[in-house]
Amino acid sequence: METWTLVLNVRDYYHGLWHKMVCEDPFLFICDMGKKSKYKTSVKKKTLNPEFNEEFSYEVTLDQLAKKTLEISVWDYDLGMSNDFIGGVELGINATGQRLRHWFECLKNKGKKVEYWHTLTQQGAPSSDKPD
Repeated sequence: METWTLVLNVRDYYHGLWHKMVCEDPFLFICDMGKKSKYKTSVKKKTLNPEFNEEFSYEVTLDQLAKKTLEISVWDYDLGMSNDFIGGVELGINATGQRLRHWFECLKNKGKKVEYWHTLTQQGAPSSDKPD
């Protein structure tokens, strides 16, 4: 079984949904649609322009990975309360358009940087799978 590494670099989304909401303590939550693996980034405290550059590894075969979809969501951390969903993006076999193209480019170019920009949407707000 191979190890695939996802390097996630999220930045400069101040002008998107981020700007429309007050969100000072953002973090990212990443899970596969099978809900078998979940990752949460560190909270970027007191910033409206956070940058995330974090790495996650998945031990899967290329065939398994090709059938996956990753949900990447942005949250505002609220101490003692429910975290607020800001927006998200899905990358993988269930995606469409540029998001699906990005996924296929990643599969074809293992070990190489494949960079696309995606706009956060309110679609895919997790109903049951929320970060702690």
